[in-house]
Amino acid sequence: MSTVAYEIVDVFTDRPFAGNPLAVVFDAAALATSQMQSLACEFNLSETVFLLPPTTDATYRARIFTPERELPFAGHPSVGAAVVAMRRGLFGEGQVVQECGAGLLPITVTAAGGATLTGGTPTLGPPRDPEPLLALAGLRAEDLAEGAPRSAGCGLEFVFLPVRPEAVPAATVLDPRAAAMLEVTGMSVFAWDKDSRTAHARVFCPAVSVPEDPATGSAALGLGVWLTAAGLLPGEGTTSYTVHQGAEMRRPSTLACTATAVGGAVTSATVTGHVVPIARGEMAVPPFIG
Repeated sequence: MSTVAYEIVDVFTDRPFAGNPLAVVFDAAALATSQMQSLACEFNLSETVFLLPPTTDATYRARIFTPERELPFAGHPSVGAAVVAMRRGLFGEGQVVQECGAGLLPITVTAAGGATLTGGTPTLGPPRDPEPLLALAGLRAEDLAEGAPRSAGCGLEFVFLPVRPEAVPAATVLDPRAAAMLEVTGMSVFAWDKDSRTAHARVFCPAVSVPEDPATGSAALGLGVWLTAAGLLPGEGTTSYTVHQGAEMRRPSTLACTATAVGGAVTSATVTGHVVPIARGEMAVPPFIG
């Protein structure tokens, strides 16, 4: 029976058994999409990333799967895959380019086991009615904080719901059917501290059967877009901010971010995190399903 090599790492943490776990599968060029999906289901983590040769002028290609479907892009698989590939000698430290469904994304990898990912093109949706979004998260009108809820992203969009600090741990997992009716595929419920430029966030992804995610790089990137549009980050220049996530899941995570803005709109955003090795091995290749 043929096998593929894999590693499991924890991303956006400097210690094991925290952050967001990730499976990285190597030499995936011979795998069909259905086989990748079966392997992602077997790992049953929020995401599994498969490394392949690039088809364009990139260092490598990444395909990212949840247990149920493929994503064009995600943050912790991108950061984790780059560091793991560097450690395995696929390339050295420094800047590399990842090819994925969101395009060609620059990633800077360090020998210490960290990586800085530059997200895709920033996007921003119109303001949304907060009442049904609060109800979706099991919260009340008085829990709402400064800023209009709206979607934002840098390759993968989330709805951002600003709430008071005490409301973050009180939020409940989103009902998938109710979320679908509101056209919410993923939502970040967060509290913002202006003085420290720090967010305490919880991210729910009902559309991909991830009830709650302990560290979400793509949502951290989108948060910078939202914060700038809300006037909570400067509208000119590059500003750093930090996202703390995963505490409620006992997997504390730290995401160090920047947002670069021109004329009040974000033009690019980055997220940085550390990657901790956990396990490695081989897994049987599932049968091909044509």
